Amino acid sequence: MEDFLTGARALGPELAALRAAFHREPETGRREFHTARRLELFFAELGVPTRRLGPTAVLAELAGALPGPTAAFRADMDALPVQEQTGAACASEIPGAMHACGHDFHMTAALGAAKLLAARRDSLRGCVRFLFEPDEEGSGGAAAMVKAGAMDGVSAVFGAHVSPELPAGTAGIRFGKFYAASNPFSLRLTGKTAHAAEPEKGIDAVYAAARAACALKQLQEPLTQRFGRAVVTVGSLHAGTACNILAGEAELTGILRTLGPDARREGLRLLRGTAERIARETGVLAELSVTDGYAGVVNDDRASGLALAAAQAVLGPGRVQILPKPTMMTEDFGCFLDKAPGCFYHIGVGGAEPLHSPRFYPPDALLPGAAALAAGILQTFLEHPDFTVQEESPCRPSH
Repeated sequence: MEDFLTGARALGPELAALRAAFHREPETGRREFHTARRLELFFAELGVPTRRLGPTAVLAELAGALPGPTAAFRADMDALPVQEQTGAACASEIPGAMHACGHDFHMTAALGAAKLLAARRDSLRGCVRFLFEPDEEGSGGAAAMVKAGAMDGVSAVFGAHVSPELPAGTAGIRFGKFYAASNPFSLRLTGKTAHAAEPEKGIDAVYAAARAACALKQLQEPLTQRFGRAVVTVGSLHAGTACNILAGEAELTGILRTLGPDARREGLRLLRGTAERIARETGVLAELSVTDGYAGVVNDDRASGLALAAAQAVLGPGRVQILPKPTMMTEDFGCFLDKAPGCFYHIGVGGAEPLHSPRFYPPDALLPGAAALAAGILQTFLEHPDFTVQEESPCRPSH
């Protein structure tokens, strides 16, 4: 495993150049055409075939010379609508767009891992499938990729995200529930307009909305008590036109965040029950619309144990930690985990700037470690016979 880190450090200048190219030309969700082409050119030079799983989603499959399973590694591609303020030499040349969440770093680390593993393809078992996902920051690209066959024959899937909360050059592994599932919702309440001096002649939608906002917020407590943690946010409330008119309509929008499928089901049940109760008690007509957002990330324990062991071998035991608690952020990686067990982990990049900040820019010097870590985890899985959960992959080398 130390060989991976040594090899990745030798690739340092190349990785920095690749990252600069991605960072200089960020593309927001479903517009990652130049990014996709740059990925395809890299793999073509590496002798690794690629195919599109949609307008911008890219799949690359590196076949080893020896039989074995297929492991997948996902990296996200899209940038954010943020005006960059890093002052970096490779700062965004696209007004109003920036890689403020580290996706340029993720792609580069995946390419570094691909190059490290390609150099060992004569002794590599099975296949490594690199998945580059568009629009992760928007409505998500994972579901469409899965539908197009991205996870067919995959025995395990891995992925990573940079974390400014962890010290630079470290890694964080989480067992079990990691990222929250999300359910954006809107609640439209229809009452009856009347003169404010004669409220008995109308049905007050503002009053109903205020009660609904409080009741929805109070759902956090029972969900947290039962499932460990949950968040219910009412982010907007629009109602009324004047101080002397009883509002006939109101609309609330918000998001439910839960950890694990059981908590999600219970949260949705409580959400619907609350809407029905407010309607019954205030007389309004309540129309609740709920969207199934990201499914959340629940890591497989065995895959997490494998990732932990590989990370300790690559980086050293003192530079790897087990993350003690989940996050209420969301992440589209859970869609891939619905099809195969795996592990999503964090790469420590340190720094004072948070994700999505216009000044967020993890140092290039951390790229080799991230690339070596991804390569080490993938090779460890391919050589770990006890973890294989599907039939041997049909993928075979073409030479």
